[in-house]
Amino acid sequence: MKTTSVKGTRDYLPKEVQIRDYLQSVILETYRDAGFCRITTPVLEDSVNLDKSDGGENLNLIFKILKRGQKLSSVISGESITETELSDMGLRYDLTLPLSRYYANNKNELMSPFKVIQIDRVYRAERPQKGRLREFMQCDIDIIGDATHNAETELILTTTKALERVGIKKYKVKINDRRILKSIFAYAGFEESDFERLAIIFDKLDKIGLDGIKEELENGNFNKEAAEKFVLLFEDGKLLLDNISGICEEGYVQDIKNIIDTVTEVSKGNVVIEFEPSLVRGQGYYTGTIFEVAAEGYSGSVAGGGRYDNLIGKFLNQDIPAAGFSIGFERIFEILMENKYEIPGQKKLIAVFYENADYAGALLIAEELRNDYRVSVMPKPKKFGKFLNKLEQQGFSGFAVYGQEDGVKFFEKDYNK
Repeated sequence: MKTTSVKGTRDYLPKEVQIRDYLQSVILETYRDAGFCRITTPVLEDSVNLDKSDGGENLNLIFKILKRGQKLSSVISGESITETELSDMGLRYDLTLPLSRYYANNKNELMSPFKVIQIDRVYRAERPQKGRLREFMQCDIDIIGDATHNAETELILTTTKALERVGIKKYKVKINDRRILKSIFAYAGFEESDFERLAIIFDKLDKIGLDGIKEELENGNFNKEAAEKFVLLFEDGKLLLDNISGICEEGYVQDIKNIIDTVTEVSKGNVVIEFEPSLVRGQGYYTGTIFEVAAEGYSGSVAGGGRYDNLIGKFLNQDIPAAGFSIGFERIFEILMENKYEIPGQKKLIAVFYENADYAGALLIAEELRNDYRVSVMPKPKKFGKFLNKLEQQGFSGFAVYGQEDGVKFFEKDYNK
């Protein structure tokens, strides 16, 4: 049998789990301080919901679950089998679709606006690589029922506060609007059928630069005049927020300005937030404002979200405004661990060893020491020095041996000598 975890998933050592638990508790407390309440939903969702969720490329990454028992037998006995016939449910690829279904199902019991927290695992059939897992944690907050840009402002302020509290100090919030994005493409003269392809190319601007964008447009068989006009928008400075009003509706621009101004005022300038016309966000369910957080020294975003006013309406057949912001927990964890993160203000972890029949006495001493330390009681091993080295590797700060009067010893020397 295999001892390794399934490809794209991870086992976590005790110290790692301790840090993960702490980070999640800080994020949760920050969200709750802002008046959000937590819910949980199943990891399983109906295939019909997943397939019709406008999840963009994520729809190709859904883990589908095979039908079971008699249902599966009856399908297999048929002459032809389709994927839909084989599977009737799948694992959630994010927390936004389950929330939308949850709200539609429980709307009459919930407040409006509904300010909600979800901290849970999601699953995507990714190609495993650094920063991309198949099972990972997301930390979401959403506001349902508020159609104003106040919802986006609060989501940005609350999320950035959570990031700062867990140790992400140097970051930038990028903000755009899907409607501005479409207006830019239409203004340049592209066909609406090309907008999705264009969005994927435009999203690469910070990675490949304007020359790379030119090359991809040339190789993509787009209208040549439209491509040239599109590139000129950069060169003429028309994609700056103060100049973009001639390309799209003034209301879209004003919403972005209001969000930027309010976030800057309330944070006293500590939250850096900038308009980024090339910001796209991959999910197709976004309808308006979109935003991401980029952390200094790390490629890719550590948080992202936006407004999705149509998704809940697919369940209720009525317009329900909604916006959300998700922290990419695994990326945050990776950054902090690379920087040798330690939980601030935490009691030191020590061991109390006992020999022979001294277990009860060791427990009594441990209870006294727990006023100042976290204490684990264990029998004294034969290869004591070697064991102490391993103890230190596992995050212990020191030890005491019951019956010895020298108290707690901290790891300041090599006990093998």
